[in-house]
Amino acid sequence: MDLQNCQKCDSLYVKNKFRDVCEKCWKEEEAAYDTVAKFMRKRENRAATIIQVVEATGVSEEMILKFIKAGRFQLTQFPNFGYPCDKCGSIIREGRLCASCSSSLRADLKTVEYEEQRKRELAKRATFFTHRD
Repeated sequence: MDLQNCQKCDSLYVKNKFRDVCEKCWKEEEAAYDTVAKFMRKRENRAATIIQVVEATGVSEEMILKFIKAGRFQLTQFPNFGYPCDKCGSIIREGRLCASCSSSLRADLKTVEYEEQRKRELAKRATFFTHRD
């Protein structure tokens, strides 16, 4: 059993892979989800932005983003929904990083990989020259 304190109310609960808050807070989150889902089911609301949904439902932007990241809303049905890139905060619709941050991270990884390979080759040469003498 993994006992934790609830992020929202600090009460003790048993954490599992399905819930990151206590039973009471989870029920509140589910009620908030139902409110947002009911609002978004109406055809005229499907093009709403997150800010418009916050204003119309009273559910916090943070909570709506949690629902989106958990995959509870299919973004293909809601063209103006998105969530912030984990690195720069620009709005994205899939993954954890925007294209720019993802590209930058790949370039950084290639640089690190190149440097590691270069260090291995230098170490190999140093070993070769040390053993020849």
